[in-house]
Amino acid sequence: MDPRDALRLAQERDLDLVEVSPQTKPPVCRLMDYGKWKYEAAKKNREAAKASVQRKKVQEIREVKLRPKIDEHDYQVKSKMVQRLLAEGDKVKVTMMFRGREVVHANIALKLLERVFNDSLELAIIENRPRLEGRNMIMVLAPKAGGATGGGAGSTFAAPSSAPAQQPAAAQGNASTPAKPDAG
Repeated sequence: MDPRDALRLAQERDLDLVEVSPQTKPPVCRLMDYGKWKYEAAKKNREAAKASVQRKKVQEIREVKLRPKIDEHDYQVKSKMVQRLLAEGDKVKVTMMFRGREVVHANIALKLLERVFNDSLELAIIENRPRLEGRNMIMVLAPKAGGATGGGAGSTFAAPSSAPAQQPAAAQGNASTPAKPDAG
């Protein structure tokens, strides 16, 4: 069709003449409402992007703060919050905050963190064991992957650092080294 005739036909029908394939001989054109087509294409892209974001859950690190002198009901509320966040698929940073001389009694905080972990045992593995950082003791829990058992080192609770457990063994090793010449 002659380009002038095609343009006149498009104007009569109140449509646009859009060149679809300019490389072919002769070029291919189409009569369409270009504004409407562009709007619908953008709408499809937005919906596809929204759907892909919903499919991919971005794992966030959520924080729950506790104190060593927490009351039982307050503890239950915080424990349920940790379990809910883990069920949603987020990592949970459990922070035990100390004030004043409370930091001297880190063993109380350690027992409380162990209790939080034991309460959410079906949902979580320990990603970072409890460790003291200044006036806070921090532990990071991660959700278990799709029904798999945590397995490995991350699935059991342990002391904040393994250094104190190794020091007595090293001290025994040093004590036994001088003892060998005396015994033999």
